[in-house]
This record gives sequence, C-alpha cells and structure tokens, in this order.
Amino acid sequence: MALQRMDNVAIVVDDLDAAVAFFTELGMQPDGRASIEGLFADQTVGLDGVRSDIVMMATPDGRGRLELTKYHHPAAVAAQPQAPPPNTLGLHRVMFAVDDLDDTLGRLWPHGAEVLGEVAEYEGIYRLCYLRGPAGIILALAEQIG
Repeated sequence: MALQRMDNVAIVVDDLDAAVAFFTELGMQPDGRASIEGLFADQTVGLDGVRSDIVMMATPDGRGRLELTKYHHPAAVAAQPQAPPPNTLGLHRVMFAVDDLDDTLGRLWPHGAEVLGEVAEYEGIYRLCYLRGPAGIILALAEQIG
C-alpha cells in the first residue's frame, strides 16, 4: 500500500481565535471547527480525558491544511525554551508561498508576527524570511521574484 497524501499539520495553540485570525490574515480559510473528546481521542493521542477544540485551516488551493488545536484538558504544556531557535530538533517550520512578502508581513505584524532574522534574497529567485507566529511556531514565507 502506498502513501496517499499528507493530510494536515497540527499546531497546539493557547488562543485558538487569535491563531485563526493570524492564519486567516495569511490567506488561509477556516474549513471546519469541532470539539474533540471521548475514548477515541484519548486512545489516539495517548492522553487521558482529552477535551479540545480544533479549527481546520485550508490553503486557497485546497491542497494544504493546518489543524489548530486548543487543549482544555489536559492543559497544554509549554515548550522549553518558550521560543526555541530554528535549529531545535523536531518540527522545524511550516513554509508558505506568498505573492507579496512585504504586504504579507505588514498584515501579520498586528497579529504578533516577529521576523527572526531579516528578509533575504536567494539567487534572484526568491525573497525569504522566517517569522515566529502563534504559540511560538516558526513559519517561513517565500515570494518568487525571478
């Protein structure tokens, strides 16, 4: 049997509405909201008494999805350090292609986005940057310029 597709990437957040607003401003669209609890949730994630709310966010082309998750029980555990650097083991970052990097950054700053380094150009082909978004996750944005 072959792999069919990557369905989604899940991100645990402390403020679900703020995360939805951030990713909506980025250009994603909410694609369903649900409360998750019960035996199947406990069995799936390996925690007891899971109660969470999720919002699925879809890219405009419908091919990429993020699952934003707010845990009510058990409470979410903060990563240490709170804002791990990009070379931390584990999930590195999520990258998005954008039409206009400067405009996108301008729209995300009011939602708490912080550029980690600076906007850089790669061989006259892309303008790129890393930024920290909701719950301290690292996003990469890429604008094709050549």
